[in-house]
Amino acid sequence: MKTFLQIMWLILLMASPLYGQSPLYIGSAFEPPVSTLEQKGIVDRIVLEAFARIGEEALITHLPAERSLLNTSQGINDGDLIRVGGLQHQYPDLVQVHEKLIDFEFVAFTMDAQINIDHWNDLSRYSVGIVRGWKILEEKAAHSLLIQVDSLELLFTLLEKGRTDLVIYERLAGIYAIQAMQLGGVYQIEPPLEVQPMYLYLHRTHSGLVDSLVSALKDMKQDGTYHRIVVEGLETLINGDSL
Repeated sequence: MKTFLQIMWLILLMASPLYGQSPLYIGSAFEPPVSTLEQKGIVDRIVLEAFARIGEEALITHLPAERSLLNTSQGINDGDLIRVGGLQHQYPDLVQVHEKLIDFEFVAFTMDAQINIDHWNDLSRYSVGIVRGWKILEEKAAHSLLIQVDSLELLFTLLEKGRTDLVIYERLAGIYAIQAMQLGGVYQIEPPLEVQPMYLYLHRTHSGLVDSLVSALKDMKQDGTYHRIVVEGLETLINGDSL
């Protein structure tokens, strides 16, 4: 009788909605103040709050940009942070959450104050460094002498050593990296080459969460949570604090 009851208890436990639940693993290839290993970056906090509001636990895992995207496309990870819209056309196993996480300003950084570019086409005259796996940059800078590296630190090391004329990256993370690496003489070329809304993607097996996440993100923008998180992140950048 005791054995029978134990078996029944295990069956009920396995049938419970709580059984076997695990966090959703969301890939990130980004740096402070946007995303951090401790999940304290601006977009980390936005995404974790959105998942919490729909009753889901999420963990943000850091990988190189190309690997992070492929892991989600292959279902190894459950989602991927901060990508341009429309990637589902190139990666059919991805589902876009159609409420933007943040706007990215793609800026050129250089140590040559004489360089002046206004459009992507102007890059053809220069050697240009980017981080491998940023699809928008791979496309837009394809006609330049393109050099790809695997991390933001390597990117700015490339610039510091004069091995490229300029590098292109998201403005906030670029500024943070310059401060962290204590680089002098780096100029931001204005205006930004492009401003793009960035999105969260899920693997298609989680497509049922998309509408709820869209609603959660919209609610966060309406109730002030989104604004507060962004302002706190920007204050950290301005003050030179670490995340």
